[in-house]
Amino acid sequence: MTAHPGPIVVLGDVFLDIDVDGHCERYSQDDAPIVDVTTTRYRPGGAGLAARLAAGDADEVVLVGGFANDHAGHQLRALLEPYVQVIGVPLHGSTVCKQRVRADGRCTDGEDPVVIARCDSGTGKVAPGPIPTDIDSVLARASGVLVSDYGRGMTSHPQIRGLLRTLAPRIPVVWDPHPLGSLPIPDTAIVTPNRSEALRLLDSASSIRDTSTLARLWSARAVAVTLGAEGAYLCGAEFPAGMRIQVPPGRRAPEGVDICGAGDRFAAAVTVVLAEGESTEPAVRHAVSAAAEFVCNGAASSLAEPEPAVTDAMAEVVGWR
Repeated sequence: MTAHPGPIVVLGDVFLDIDVDGHCERYSQDDAPIVDVTTTRYRPGGAGLAARLAAGDADEVVLVGGFANDHAGHQLRALLEPYVQVIGVPLHGSTVCKQRVRADGRCTDGEDPVVIARCDSGTGKVAPGPIPTDIDSVLARASGVLVSDYGRGMTSHPQIRGLLRTLAPRIPVVWDPHPLGSLPIPDTAIVTPNRSEALRLLDSASSIRDTSTLARLWSARAVAVTLGAEGAYLCGAEFPAGMRIQVPPGRRAPEGVDICGAGDRFAAAVTVVLAEGESTEPAVRHAVSAAAEFVCNGAASSLAEPEPAVTDAMAEVVGWR
């Protein structure tokens, strides 16, 4: 296949992820675990995480996503802008935040931190309306596009979908789907659902081998179903019998480790390698290995930072002037 010059463009829904860590040694009177917080750290989530990960593989990455004009939205930009170019689409509502509370100690029956709760907030969605002209120009010079769909309106925008349909026959478009998201556009190079997402779209008697049906349903050239520690299952017109791609020996993470962001790592890796001109099977093999290494190195939490500094200039973004 031919390599394409230009940036990797990650397009999708962006979240602020917050890791709250501490110790839990006692319960309240209503039996709720009491966590003595030791650290609070921040990282981009959704398409923001995918873009941050792609920046470790590619020289130039552009993130196109919805950003709210609120403190959390400004924090997101502060986390992302040292690594990627950000093109913001105005978000209707507040920034979506996903806060994980993790603790070790007597209440968790172990020394390793476990997730006690996840608290989600934020109403933000991208609504139909004119998009910044920057998006058209950056997509026109893209070497590959990763669509990171988290069901918050970016991938259902008619103008965005029209641009992606134009690109798909020319450059690799990778689609990481979501149960609440939009259908992938036709002629996508590869769609990357996880096991539960893929099986949810099939009937109850289906197995992972039946996911070749999804390639036809989505008119995609290939589908790679991510299987966690088991690797991925690759199917499509080029792979009529299906192909299971295993995690390389020595890279399988221990059971029970944090896997947050592994799917984003897989999708980012496969996009970059396809854009470099590699064919589908080697790209998926590379992505399986990259995702496994990412989990072994701490997964998404390894990218978390102290609370980012927010400047007044960060409010001066596209759509809010």
